[in-house]
This record gives sequence, C-alpha cells and structure tokens, in this order.
Amino acid sequence: MKMSWGLELWDQYDNLAVHTQRGIDFLDKYGQFVKDRSAIETEYANKLRRLVKNYQPKKKDEDCQFSSYKAFLHMMNEVNDMAGQHELIAENMTTQIVKEVNSLIKEIKEERKRHLQEGARLQAQLQTSLAQLDKAKKAYEKTFKEAEKTQENFLKADADLNLSRAEVEKARTISVIKNQTCEDCKTEYANLLQKTNQLQRLHYTTAVPNVFQQMQDMDERRIACIQNFIKLFADIQRHVFPIVCKCLDGIVNAAETIDPKEDSRLVIEKFKSGFSPPEDHPFEDLSNIKNCEGNTSLHTVSPFKTETIKGTITGGKVKKRGGIFGIFGSNKTQTDEIKEDYGDLPPNQRKKKLQQKLDSVQNQIQQETAARDGLMKMKLAYEQNPAMGDPTSIEGQLTESGHNLGKLQAEFQKIPVFPSDGFLSEAEGITLTPTSYKGNRHSYSDDSMSRSASDSSVNNNRSMLLNAVLPPTNGPEIGPFHISGPQVEVFTDTQEEVNIDIDLDPLPVLGTARALYAFDAQSEGSIPMVEGEELEVLELDQGDGWTRVRRGDIEEGFVPTSYIQSFLYNTC
Repeated sequence: MKMSWGLELWDQYDNLAVHTQRGIDFLDKYGQFVKDRSAIETEYANKLRRLVKNYQPKKKDEDCQFSSYKAFLHMMNEVNDMAGQHELIAENMTTQIVKEVNSLIKEIKEERKRHLQEGARLQAQLQTSLAQLDKAKKAYEKTFKEAEKTQENFLKADADLNLSRAEVEKARTISVIKNQTCEDCKTEYANLLQKTNQLQRLHYTTAVPNVFQQMQDMDERRIACIQNFIKLFADIQRHVFPIVCKCLDGIVNAAETIDPKEDSRLVIEKFKSGFSPPEDHPFEDLSNIKNCEGNTSLHTVSPFKTETIKGTITGGKVKKRGGIFGIFGSNKTQTDEIKEDYGDLPPNQRKKKLQQKLDSVQNQIQQETAARDGLMKMKLAYEQNPAMGDPTSIEGQLTESGHNLGKLQAEFQKIPVFPSDGFLSEAEGITLTPTSYKGNRHSYSDDSMSRSASDSSVNNNRSMLLNAVLPPTNGPEIGPFHISGPQVEVFTDTQEEVNIDIDLDPLPVLGTARALYAFDAQSEGSIPMVEGEELEVLELDQGDGWTRVRRGDIEEGFVPTSYIQSFLYNTC
C-alpha cells in the first residue's frame, strides 16, 4: 500500500517544506562529492603523465637497445594509457553526473517553489474563509443579543400600564427590527459556515493532498536520480577496468620480452674493442744485462720488449687512452673533435660508427633522390601540358637538388669500408652501369649500378643508392647533371666524375589506338593526328591526360587521351 503525504501528512506543511529543502541540499552535496572525485582522477592522471614524461629518455639513449630498457619504455607507454583512462573517468563523471546533478537541482528548486506557492495560496484561501466565518459569527451573536434585549423591553413596556400605547408600539417596532437583523446575520453566518466547511473539506481532502503528492513525487524522483547517479558512478569506473587490465597485461607481456642472454650479447657488441688480449710478459734476465759492456740500463732489452707488447693495451699510443683499462677513453690531443673516419676508436667500435654513418647517408640520398624524382615528373607534366605550369619554374629546384645529391654522393664515397677480414681499407672507385633506359620517362632496374670494394654488403648498398640518381628528362643542363646523347656525366663538388652509359631500347607496343578527333600538336613532345588515324600505344595515361603513341616507325609523342580510342593487348 502506497503511503501518501497528502493523506498522512495533511497538517505538516512546514515540515515538508523543510524536508524537501534538505533533500535538495543533499543532492547538491552529492554533486560536489562527484566533482571533487573527478578532480582527484584528473590530478592522478596528470601526475601519471608527468611521471612518464620525467622518466622518458631526454635524447637518444644507447641503453634503449636492451630488452629490459625496451620493456621499461613499453611499461611507461602502458602507464600513460592508464592515465588516459583516468582522464576518461573524470570526464565522464563531469559530463554524466555533475552536470546532470546541477540541472536536476535547478529543476527541483523551481518545482518545489511552485508547489510551496500553491500550498501557501490554498492555505491563505482557507484562512480568509475562516476569518470571514468568524466575523459573521460575531455579528450574529451581537445582533442576537440586541434582539433579545429589545424583545425584553417590549414585553416590559406592554405589561406596564403607565406607558402610553404609542410608547408600547415603538418598543414593539424596535424589537421587530432587531429580530429581523438577527435573522439576517444568522442566515449570513449559516451560508458562510457552509461555504467554509466545504472549502475546508476540499482543502484537506483534495487540494492540499494534491500539492503534497506532487511534492512527494518530486522528492521520490530526486531520490531515484541519486540512486541512478550512484550506479553510474560505479559503472563509469567499471567501464575502464577492461582497458586498464589490458594495459596491465601489456606490462606483463613487456616483462616477458626481457631476455638476459640477449642483453648480455648486446653489452659485448656495444663495448667490444676488437683488440687482442696482451701477450705474456717476457722474462728479463738481469744477470745478462749486467754483463753487457758499458750499459746497465733496462733499456738494453727494449727492442725485444717493444716487439712483445706492441699493439696491446700497455704499449704505444694505446697507453695514453683514459677510461677503464685505458681502452674506452677518448684519445685527446690538441682538439676534442671526433675524426670523420673514427680512427681514434677501437676497431669494433669504429666499424659500428662507420656503419651508422653509412646508413644515415643512405637515407639522405634516398630522400633527396625521391624529391628529385618528384620534380622531374612535375617538369615532364608541365612540358606535356603547359596549361599546368611553366617547366622553367622548377629548374632552380632541380639544380639545388642535383648539388645536394652530388654532395651526398661525395660524402658516401669517402666513408671507409670494413672488409670481411676485419681490417679497415678505403673504398675503391665507383662504376655505374645502368642496364636499361626508356625514352622520355626514365626508369632504371634495381641492379643497374654497382661498385667494387672490399666489403660486398657495403658495396651492394652503395650500388643501390647510386642507382637512384636519375638523369633529367630533356637535353638542356639541369644543375650538376649534363646529358649529351646516350651518355650521362655526373659531377660532384669533389670533382669526381662518374660515367653512365645508357642503352636506348625501343618501347614495347601495348596496343593500338584510333583517333576520334583531329589534333594539332602545339606543345613540345606532342604529335599531330587526323581523325580516324591508326596509331600504336607505347605508354598509357599516367593521370596527366596524355597517352604516348607512335606513328609508323619514325615518329612518336603524346596525344590527348580523350581524343583517341585505345585497343590494348591482353598482356597489358
């Protein structure tokens, strides 16, 4: 059975007003709690991110190659992801709870004010009716007493034989008037009493119960919202637990990748000097030294001793090295600058540094070559379709790119090479021999250039990089590259010359084409055609709107793709 405020608490208007206000205050208190809780989550997330940032390597750290260090970095990434989940908790609490609580508080305050105003109006209406009833009752009581008094005066006058008939009649008239007034007041009092009772009945059975019921519904809705908010508070945190668990699993997986044996191998590779262990110390016979004429110094055996310890960690310039055992310190002379060939490092360390430098120059050459290829294609497109742009506008960029590529090639050729026997030797000459060159749009095979040197793997890398040097698309000079007929000369800033012989092979026929419209060639590289003419397709449209065709065996060039109908072979 549902309990109703209107029936059970019909006389507790003031207490209900206080109770509903305290409910709103409690709701506001809960909203403030969630707000502070989200602030804690935000602060925790910020501290986690700051922690990860403080422990991130400031620059490239050589220890990053060890599996334990990699696992630690991976763990920090997972902690950073966990910080993101805590930020998500704070954000969801703010948007889904705090904002909703504030909105609900505003709504309930307005609704409570409206209900209280309605209850106050009904209460004032009842009080007014009661006041009018009390006033009517008092008027009736007054007129009743006056009527009784005038009636007694009339009866006395009528019984008094000394009074004249006129005085008796006057007393009777006054009595009648007072009785009539009393009856009127009585009637008015009776009507007001009936209306007041009816209003009071409606007030306590219908009007006020309705208002109190609405206030009860409002308060129950507030309590239900608090219940939902508390559940949502838990669900928001439970929602991120699977992701946090995945982060923890990632940390465990990172720990599983730690390999102590591999880290030990990396330590050997990192610090191995390449020197041989020192030989045994020779026995020095002092008696033989004393028997020597004219010289008692220990330096009489210096030739033998020098031959014995030469090249070890105790002899020669190696003795000047600082650091542990005199091996790993820097060989400081008048300047602290590192030699370009890393000649001051032990063999194994020098090999690593040279390999890193070689890889760096390789990447730079590849990037510069890719940029030059883009410029070449852009210039070719401009030449085929002048409406797209002026080909001469990018010659300056091609010239600069050619200079940069030449410098990188010179630097690449200067890097010493480690042959398979473990000793250093300088690189030998470079011979570039491209295997194929096709027409106006150039292409080289991956093995078109080679270089002979003592180390085969390094030579192959250099060959592949030098293969990336492409000749320009036309005859005029572009930067440090010059084309004259089938031979390309490449000049670098160090005046090293590399000759490239290019074999011009005819392009294969991809199909046939029929001219749909007549075309009058105006731009360089294009050929005219008449409607209905049959042509051979040599190169498909590359996206620039032009197709390369051949007329007979002597004339070839580009025509608009939309002006022809192509019939390609099945092999295309």
